[in-house]
Amino acid sequence: MTGGMIAGERTALWASPVRRLPATTGYVALLLAIAAWQATLSAGQQARFIRHISSNVHHLEVGKWWTLFTSALVVDGVPALAGIAAVAAVLGLAEWRWGTARGVGVFLFGHLVATLLTEGAMWLMRLAHVPGALTRARDVGISYGLVATLACLLALAGERIRRAGLTVLTAALTVAWVVDHELADAGHLVALGLGVLGARSRWLRAAAPGAVPPRSGVAPPVHRRGHEFQCATRDSNPGPTD
Repeated sequence: MTGGMIAGERTALWASPVRRLPATTGYVALLLAIAAWQATLSAGQQARFIRHISSNVHHLEVGKWWTLFTSALVVDGVPALAGIAAVAAVLGLAEWRWGTARGVGVFLFGHLVATLLTEGAMWLMRLAHVPGALTRARDVGISYGLVATLACLLALAGERIRRAGLTVLTAALTVAWVVDHELADAGHLVALGLGVLGARSRWLRAAAPGAVPPRSGVAPPVHRRGHEFQCATRDSNPGPTD
């Protein structure tokens, strides 16, 4: 009886987060499954798979718009388990605080818009015959959505966390871009801006507990009851008499 109760309590502990985080649970499970499958492939097979699902100017020009979504199905640039753990933590916190629709919406907003803006820049560079335009670049990973969601969480946090977190995140991403000059590094800075921008929407602030409201620029009224009392007293005193 006791063993059954303990087993039931453990099941309930696991079931509660899964029920509250259906999107995060499903996405993490999918990333784990794909990472495990990739581990069984040879280096050449992995390269072909990544090339096939990558979003780039060439794929978008030939109508492979689905690569905007498939590019977020693999972890690239960092160990797979580290990237998946980061997704579980950041997206899970966003979904827990804002709900599934808002959490997934911010992640997709950051991933899709940052991808379109960076690839759009490459397309314009190619039209202008600017050297370095990469039309078939490898552009995959979960990082755009991850950075946008993290930036949004920080922007909606308390003042100290917001200032410190956004400062550190901006500095780290800027240094990475200055050092590496990679397309993804530029995309990370774009995603950071998108996350901060998304945090200003009423749609998110309505669901964010303890969110700091934007400053309106209008100073609150100041009540000077003491001053009014002194004025009244002064006016009520009779003047000197002869």
